[in-house]
Amino acid sequence: MTDAASQITDVRSFLYRDGALDPDTARRVTAEALKDCEDGELYLQYAASESFGFDDGRLKTADYSTDAGFGLRGVSGEMTGFAHANDISEAAIRRAAQTLQLLDPAKQAMAGPPKRTNRHLYTDANPLDLVPFARKVDLMGKIDAAARARDPRVVQVSAALAASWSVVEIVRADGFVATDVRPLVRLNVSIIMEENGRRETGYFGLGGRYLYDSLFEDATWQRAIDEAIKQAEVNLRSVDAPAGEMTVLLGPGWPGVLLHEAVGHGLEGDFNRKGTSAFSGKIGQRVASPGVTVVDDGSINARRGSLSIDDEGTPTQETVLIEDGILRGYMQDRLNARLMGVEPTGNGRRESYAHAPMPRMTNTFARSGTDDPEELLSRVKSGIYARSFGGGQVDIVSGKFVFSCTEAYKVENGKLGDPIKGATLIGDGPTALTRIVGIGNDMALDEGIGMCGKAGQAIPAGVGQPTLLLEGLTVGGTAA
Repeated sequence: MTDAASQITDVRSFLYRDGALDPDTARRVTAEALKDCEDGELYLQYAASESFGFDDGRLKTADYSTDAGFGLRGVSGEMTGFAHANDISEAAIRRAAQTLQLLDPAKQAMAGPPKRTNRHLYTDANPLDLVPFARKVDLMGKIDAAARARDPRVVQVSAALAASWSVVEIVRADGFVATDVRPLVRLNVSIIMEENGRRETGYFGLGGRYLYDSLFEDATWQRAIDEAIKQAEVNLRSVDAPAGEMTVLLGPGWPGVLLHEAVGHGLEGDFNRKGTSAFSGKIGQRVASPGVTVVDDGSINARRGSLSIDDEGTPTQETVLIEDGILRGYMQDRLNARLMGVEPTGNGRRESYAHAPMPRMTNTFARSGTDDPEELLSRVKSGIYARSFGGGQVDIVSGKFVFSCTEAYKVENGKLGDPIKGATLIGDGPTALTRIVGIGNDMALDEGIGMCGKAGQAIPAGVGQPTLLLEGLTVGGTAA
């Protein structure tokens, strides 16, 4: 047996413990439970997670938890039956199977299994076990001390470290079995600086599907401090934001969260199958300015939103959603793909075993164009440059959005001016796509901090974009 195969066998012991269930029984019970369904699966999961919160020189929180359970789903036509429990045993699965008896009997044969893959986009190792508790606490103490030594204006430092490790197995009635082991780590640094009685905050976070190693490298956490201090310094100099319709230059990387929320959800298969998305029925039509290409790609190595397989067992892939402004496709799970007569794209995702899968984004971003970012800035006669975003609200169906800027600047005659506070971007995604007039050659993905919410489920996701120039976007400001 190869080392990789041996590792997979070893981690499966977290799912099949105490003799309450074994792999052969799992396959047999799943086949019996789904015999009258067109699709479905048994989803087994074991998850361990930890988090540390360090504030003002003290360890304030330290949490560790484990969870294990299953979700059993049956699909017949457009109907879905789903039941879950935190007891991985044959008896519990059989009780859950009673829920599926409420479904209408299948009118078609069972859908075929997903394609198989041996691809591994991340390590199987458990990040929680590889670094001692004391070293984790020591790292946050170093961050606190280094930030205060960096600048006397620093009055408060908060650091957070978190990791999770999950083993999942998808078992189908046709005998298909797929196992995945998913690590995830994250480091956040928040700093408050005070000058002349005024206090402002700066923040930076990073992470991905890898081990703690890189987060503990001096260069990594020192950069997190530098970026957080830089943002706080900028905010200390900020003036009230202007308001009105104006030209907006969006920075590369994290500002892609606006694209994710305002456009990405509208390109998920379920909304389009039901005809409730602004993009429904528009395949092959122009929906964005020429040059705009938007993709979802869950197959990028070690990224926060990446998965070797989705939560239905389908390998993730690069899916072109918009190509040169033309709508080419949607993100699909198995159910919506089958009903729409297309192939699944590896976007069937769920928060945990207690949730049924649905079409969700992985890493969604706009590709680079050919414009020099400095040249794009020079085109802005009067407007703002938004480098980073905080919270926002989005209507998924219409794409209408309101996003607050955490770092933004006035732009006059092609030059960056004063930083501004209180700026919000207001608009709707479909319209914003048509107002892109410049696409930078500097596409960047975010640092690995994103969470995506939909229908009460939160999952890790990635975003990204190059510098984008938009004309006629509404800015909500605070200037009198």
